[in-house]
Amino acid sequence: MMYLTFFLFISLFSYGLLLSKAEKNQHVEQRMEAFITGRKDGKLPGRDAESHPSLFRRLILPIWSDFKRSFKRRMPGEKEAKLEKKLQMAGSPFGITPVDFRLLQIALLFTLPLAFGGYAWVLGVGAGPKMIFIITGIVVAIVLPNFYLQQKMKTRNHHALRELPDVLDLLTVSLEAGLGFDAAVNKVVSKKGGVIASEFHRCLEEMRLGKTRREALSGIRDRLSVDEVRAFIGSILQAEKLGIGMVLVLRVQSNEVREQRKQRAEEAAMKAPIKMLFPLVLFIFPSLFIVLLGPALIQFIETFQK
Repeated sequence: MMYLTFFLFISLFSYGLLLSKAEKNQHVEQRMEAFITGRKDGKLPGRDAESHPSLFRRLILPIWSDFKRSFKRRMPGEKEAKLEKKLQMAGSPFGITPVDFRLLQIALLFTLPLAFGGYAWVLGVGAGPKMIFIITGIVVAIVLPNFYLQQKMKTRNHHALRELPDVLDLLTVSLEAGLGFDAAVNKVVSKKGGVIASEFHRCLEEMRLGKTRREALSGIRDRLSVDEVRAFIGSILQAEKLGIGMVLVLRVQSNEVREQRKQRAEEAAMKAPIKMLFPLVLFIFPSLFIVLLGPALIQFIETFQK
């Protein structure tokens, strides 16, 4: 294993040196061409990346695109819709599509058991432990992608819940200043960042593409599984339907959200002593007992031995 690591290090180091030298030569060549031809980019006509695409663009990328299209045709529509909804709720990590996510699951299902089995083979264990390693790899390959999506959803919902009071305040102030709802949302998008601002930006883009305001806002409610956000969107839709003043609705929503945040903070403060009890009992109290009662116990034992 040590020899293999050393060989890989030497190979990668040599490749890095060659690549650095090639890039330096290319940079010198481009500067000479810029000086001779007077072009600021240092490239001659017909020598750019579009006229000479790489092997990956000419051969591998078209094959991969055809494979993805054929895989998408065989993929059930209902399953693709469920994956699309999960990915949207997770914030579309790395910009992957349902087809990419499904291909990633299949790749992990093949590679992780092989990796775990190879590690067991390197350790030199018996047939039984090797099977345990392979089964563990299969379980990890099945659980890991969905677990990652669940964690991304939870993190995204937590950030949205924390951002909601400030977004509501800015939206309320913008409406009270005389802006329309769309202009106020655009102001929120330009002044704030985060999950809710990105969702409002997507909402505005969907409205520009032809969706109604109700459909675009309902999409936010579907992509964020937070009760406070859903109640906020529902109140806006209800106020628009009944013709109620939007400022009054948002002011009430802002007060309710801040009160709920205060209650969550109080709840977390009440849970803190209970959470601190376990490390106290398991780690701190035994150490104190050893330090305080240890010498007395040693003297007690020595006295009885005499």
